[in-house]
Amino acid sequence: MKKLILTGILGTSLFAVSCSTVKKGADAQSNKSEFLKMKGDFQIVSIEYDKQYKIKPFDEGADAQCFVGSHWRFIPNNYTGAYTLNGGGKCPSLTQPIKFEVKDGNTFLFKKIQDGTKAKQNTVGYTLDVINMTTDQFSLEQNVPFDGSTVRVVYNFERAGMK
Repeated sequence: MKKLILTGILGTSLFAVSCSTVKKGADAQSNKSEFLKMKGDFQIVSIEYDKQYKIKPFDEGADAQCFVGSHWRFIPNNYTGAYTLNGGGKCPSLTQPIKFEVKDGNTFLFKKIQDGTKAKQNTVGYTLDVINMTTDQFSLEQNVPFDGSTVRVVYNFERAGMK
């Protein structure tokens, strides 16, 4: 069985741009409507991936299953938010501030913001594809190159308090 540990580069690519880019015109209106769909509190309800691989998302050192049940807050008017892992078992308990952007309606970019640093000082982040977005649920997909093939990881989000 192949083992894959994806810690910091879980995603098609890391991006080296600011997440606070403001666009003008029709593109800005389209992006604004996508942001508004993400406004509020969401929870990861499931993560889909080939279980023969060990996935450790977003440099947290935690197994992907630690992210199931995690709480994500998105504040689109200033492109900020945070995610919280609940902890328990081998899962850490933490809250991580982020800066995010939905680009072209189908690309989700985010970067982690560390205490004492400004978002523009951090030029490295994560790129995921937005799939199946509605106002109450959406999925983020990563296609990670590994050993000549691709590992597909899908994070399924649902608006908090729906169940």
